[in-house]
Parts: sequence; structure tokens; C-alpha cells
Amino acid sequence: MGATHVTVNVSNPGDHNREWSGLFLVDTGATDSLVPRCHLEEIGIEPDGQRVYVLADGSELRLDIAVARLEILGEIVGSTVMFGDDDAEPLLGVTALESLGIEVDPLNQRLRRLPAVRLKGIRQ
Repeated sequence: MGATHVTVNVSNPGDHNREWSGLFLVDTGATDSLVPRCHLEEIGIEPDGQRVYVLADGSELRLDIAVARLEILGEIVGSTVMFGDDDAEPLLGVTALESLGIEVDPLNQRLRRLPAVRLKGIRQ
């Protein structure tokens, strides 16, 4: 299996005209998405706080976070983004994908829309 990449448009929730697009590695092991700090700052997104993340090797990393508007496959979601190093590869985390009802097809290395967003625990 190879890596899955997708173009994501990141914009400032307060001014949708301030945006940046990049090729993101889909990382289903990551909860939140990671965007290089320089691109977030270019579009006027500043850190709202910090969060501690646990890496695959068990070490911890404290990163600045904020909410950004992400457009993936023509769908839009507000999502937590981590401020990565300026030269970091952008990562698309699973929370944004699940919020949009998009899943990874690892065999074909593509994203695909589900017929509906999964919702548990609601009774009608």
C-alpha cells in the first residue's frame, strides 16, 4: 500500500478570501490536521491554544493549534489544525475526514465519499 494524498484548501474562518491550498498526506493515525505555520500565518490564522500530542514512538509533543476552514473534495468543514514547522509536510487527520463522511480507500489510494455521514446514538 502506498500513501494517499489530496489537495486541501485551507482558509481563515473569519475571512474566506484568505486561503492557501496544498497537497496533504492523508494520515488516518492522526486525529487533527497539520499545516506549516508559515501558511497559516499568511492567511491570518493565529494560535488559539496548545495541545499535547503523542507520537508513534510514545514521545509527547506540544503544538500550537487553531480552527481553520478546510475544503476537501468540494466539502467544507471547520477543523482543529496544528501549527507545524515551516518545512513540514501537511497532514490531513481523521477528524476532518469523518466529519465530512469521507473515508480512505487504501487499495486505490483515494478518498471516497460515503453515501451519508455516520451518526451513532441518535434515535428518532
